[in-house]
Amino acid sequence: MNVQPVLLLTDLLVFVLILGALALAMQARGHAPSREAWRRVGRRPAAMAAAAVLLVFAAIGFLDSLHYRERLPPGPGENAAAKPLYAAEVLSVLDTLLTPLRLQTEKTYSAPFARELFQRETVEQPGGGQGRTYPRLVHGARHLQAGDSLPGDVARRLVWTPFTALAASGLLLLALSAAVARGRRCRLDAAIRRILSGRATLAWRAVLIVTFLVALLAAAGVALAPHYHLLGTDKVGQDVLYLSLKSIRTGLVIGTLTTLIMLPFAVALGIAAGYLGGWVDDAVQYLYTVLNAIPSVLLIAASVLMMQVAIDTHPQWFDTAAQRADARLLALCAILGITSWTGLCRLLRGETLKLRELDYVQAARAFGASTAAILRRHILPNVMHIVLITVVLDFSGLVLAEAVLSYVGIGVDPGTVSFGAMINMARAELAREPVVWWSLASAFVFMLVLVLSANLLADAVRDAFDPGGGK
Repeated sequence: MNVQPVLLLTDLLVFVLILGALALAMQARGHAPSREAWRRVGRRPAAMAAAAVLLVFAAIGFLDSLHYRERLPPGPGENAAAKPLYAAEVLSVLDTLLTPLRLQTEKTYSAPFARELFQRETVEQPGGGQGRTYPRLVHGARHLQAGDSLPGDVARRLVWTPFTALAASGLLLLALSAAVARGRRCRLDAAIRRILSGRATLAWRAVLIVTFLVALLAAAGVALAPHYHLLGTDKVGQDVLYLSLKSIRTGLVIGTLTTLIMLPFAVALGIAAGYLGGWVDDAVQYLYTVLNAIPSVLLIAASVLMMQVAIDTHPQWFDTAAQRADARLLALCAILGITSWTGLCRLLRGETLKLRELDYVQAARAFGASTAAILRRHILPNVMHIVLITVVLDFSGLVLAEAVLSYVGIGVDPGTVSFGAMINMARAELAREPVVWWSLASAFVFMLVLVLSANLLADAVRDAFDPGGGK
């Protein structure tokens, strides 16, 4: 076997989240109120466009969660049938797809679509002597000769990208139209007109527009990325586009796994405090009041530093650097989850206080139903809309929290690529003249698209599931 699969802890949790999301989707499909609420979400074009963008980000994160180690070739004199040895470097499927971006590193900074390095260096002149000039890049635009036009070469390579994007969106339109035609028992051409005119049950036209734009960008990247550094390179010559795409998984892991860790605390303690009351309510209120009184940044910083000391003093726990970085990422998720459950707990406590006085809960108690049965059958299902709304709303905040924590040096491991790490590395270059702006701009744009999409979807979910504010 030429590769050895590697399952990191965060990879396992990502797969569990995917299975959980599929199970919830199947459950919502068989539950009429939930199905109608999600249908209201799907009728909003902004929500459907945001969901399509988030699905693209999720696909990139999933490809970056399939890790493996490559088999090393046998050395001189070694038997090919001997026990195989594998490289210490852990790669992902996304790394394989982005191999040109990963391997084509330069000496230092270069601007987007540049031919030369960003700063002058002393080089040997062809006729002898030395001079200060901008050296040519090793990989970026190396195919261009001295008199070749860069804009002309770029335009020539982009000729077919609009047709590729149209083909991708056209295939999706046919698939959606076939599904609509089967569901409404109409002809295919009628379903196509219905989708394109915006009269379908769901806002599929917005999804088609997003598909066209994403396919256009992807086709342009495939055509140009092997020949140019589209977003430039950073201080050590790494391609910024590659770093931006690798940062997506870190943001998604922070936003989703933190929620997975936080939910059991918030749901269990919030419902128990609201329904049981008495000393249980007092204890839970005291606990989250104390946690809220501690500055969260200081608590997170202290926890991260203690965790880092434990990792540094026990290197035998990890076989590879990737496992070490993954352990710190998972620990950061756990720390953020433990410190961020109080808000949802307070909301669930207040909602449970109201639900326990309703007639059907009082009737269940009068008929002798156990506390566990009442919580499972009557309380928990009726607070799930609050859980869902809070989870979606908190996602963008957690993504931004990682950027802030990495910026101040208490975030992810230095070996983990993240938006915060990119911003932290770029901050020192903003004071130089001319400014190295592309690393910061790339991280900002990717984070903006991710967080804005999450917020747009969160607004639609809140309006659809909130009984007091649904549209």
